[in-house]
Amino acid sequence: MTPCIYDSWDRAYKSVFGALRQNEPCTFTICLPKSIVPDAKPMLVLYCVGTKERFVSMNTVYDKGDVVYYSATCSTPNVGVHYYYFSYRVGGHRRYIKKKNGHLGTPEAGDLFQLTVTDRNFQTPDFLKGGVMYQIFPDRFRKSGKVHENVPADRVLREDWGGTPLYRPDQNGHVWNNDYFGGDLDGIIEKLPYLHNLGVTCIYLNPIFEAHENHRYNTANYRRIDPLLGTNEDFARLCNEAHIYGISVILDGVFSHTGADSIYFNKFNRYDTVGAYNDPSSPYHSWYQFHRFPDEYESWWGITTLPNVNENDPAYTDYICGTGGVLEYWMQLGAAGYRLDVADELPDAFLENLNTCVKEFDSEKIIIGEVWEDASNKEAYGVKRRYLLGNQLDSVMNYPFRSAIMQYLGGCDPEQFRCAIMTILENYPKPVIDVLMNFVSTHDIARAITVLGGESSEGKNKDWMAERYLTPEQYERGKQKLKCAMALQFFLPGVPSIYYGDEAGLQGYGDPFNRRCYPWGQEDADLISYTQTLAQIRSQNSVFRNGMLRFLKLEHDYVVFTRFIGSMHSAMLIAVNRSDHPVEIDMQDDAFLGIYNKVLVLHGEVAKNCIHLDAYNYAAIRLAF
Repeated sequence: MTPCIYDSWDRAYKSVFGALRQNEPCTFTICLPKSIVPDAKPMLVLYCVGTKERFVSMNTVYDKGDVVYYSATCSTPNVGVHYYYFSYRVGGHRRYIKKKNGHLGTPEAGDLFQLTVTDRNFQTPDFLKGGVMYQIFPDRFRKSGKVHENVPADRVLREDWGGTPLYRPDQNGHVWNNDYFGGDLDGIIEKLPYLHNLGVTCIYLNPIFEAHENHRYNTANYRRIDPLLGTNEDFARLCNEAHIYGISVILDGVFSHTGADSIYFNKFNRYDTVGAYNDPSSPYHSWYQFHRFPDEYESWWGITTLPNVNENDPAYTDYICGTGGVLEYWMQLGAAGYRLDVADELPDAFLENLNTCVKEFDSEKIIIGEVWEDASNKEAYGVKRRYLLGNQLDSVMNYPFRSAIMQYLGGCDPEQFRCAIMTILENYPKPVIDVLMNFVSTHDIARAITVLGGESSEGKNKDWMAERYLTPEQYERGKQKLKCAMALQFFLPGVPSIYYGDEAGLQGYGDPFNRRCYPWGQEDADLISYTQTLAQIRSQNSVFRNGMLRFLKLEHDYVVFTRFIGSMHSAMLIAVNRSDHPVEIDMQDDAFLGIYNKVLVLHGEVAKNCIHLDAYNYAAIRLAF
């Protein structure tokens, strides 16, 4: 078999897989047929956006059969996203080796290879590694029944827990999102034993600051818990009680905009403060950009109830990131960090100020950004972003993994699945990979069980979605596929994030039907037990904390991969069947040769060196050496 020209996923060609640190040496190797005799030494061509190309000579290493190997070792002090390719001349003609199929070199037209170089000292918090996250939309998780004071009178308080959220616009076309089911912080505290038994080690809360829509992304007061949820003291108690169970609490930070109905803008005169809308002399006026005071101003996606803030305004930056500011205040009360809403709309300077504040308070506090694309090379508003280079974010919401998992269960080519997963692992720094937020559902997308089992909602209106539930047959299909998706979610690199109710069979199309109330008393006990098993396997095996990934076998019906530390000295083998029928996997196949001496089966069936997988099931096997 003729070796490939170059493979960026193979350490025989690139000695360090994935991203590098500043000044970390890496050896790049290419393989050319002996029939190709370069006029001079081949070159590794490396550059970072905004800098000149760097040419590194490649020396002949050895020849083997009909091919010759050329290598160059180099490092770079420059933090940033670099790109590289290889170049050589034959008979005076320039030839190139560029990328095809995600990782292979080609002498034909191709893309550039990416090389992310991060700060030499970049580390991410340890507390999340190897754990399980649980996302809670606070109004819909658990209602304690506690009577709360100072709740605004203009809210629609629902008494039908589990009813369909209001979604129709008023006569002016505005959806007010002003119906509340009454979930609160005390309700979450009540259910900490449940979350602990589920295997949860970290809670991510959608916004809990005072706001006047049920999603609370229109902040009214950054320094006060919404009165329907409880008090600031209740939040501190939640953090303390959660800590007893080994659970941390992360807050949702909404810093790209505020509510128009807020102490800062005060468009509707709810507050006795002088808001930016009320008077140009307001202390908050410089936070906002008015085109014509007071009614024409910059707003988030043109939604006038969400006026944009200028995050780099010194007064705003100090209010959020300064000494005694919003970030410090909630961390002092127990917050383990922040998930940043629409991180791509937060400027670099603000993210760096936020990072400085959080990390100076405690380097173990985490910062997770909402980024829907590959966060290593994303451009936003014409700027190449620097999220993952060491002084902004620790992690991001892993939408690329979610897309890969859902497409895989939809029947895509297994190689396409592998390429999507490996590309993120290649582009992201290892400290980021270990704390990636891996999910299959969130408050912004339809629930996975509905997507996997039900009809497509494409082109459908909200009236169609509102009371659309899965038939028993659809539910069973969606449930089995969800189990398969969760096995991938829990065992691929990163941290699984369960959207509240997914583990109980909660259904729902898009917003707000993906935000229904948790079905207490009507849970799918089998799904909950299944989730507990996944979490137990994660917690009992350190490879899921920071281990590497290697795909062993990709067939149409199933995928097999290992998570390992070192040279396979500690490893888990995971096999997942995406099909609706059983499969048998021969472990004496060449793909498995040399990877184990004996096994301990944690889940699944293994007999006579053969793995048996039922439909949509998985096997988890500890490899011993």
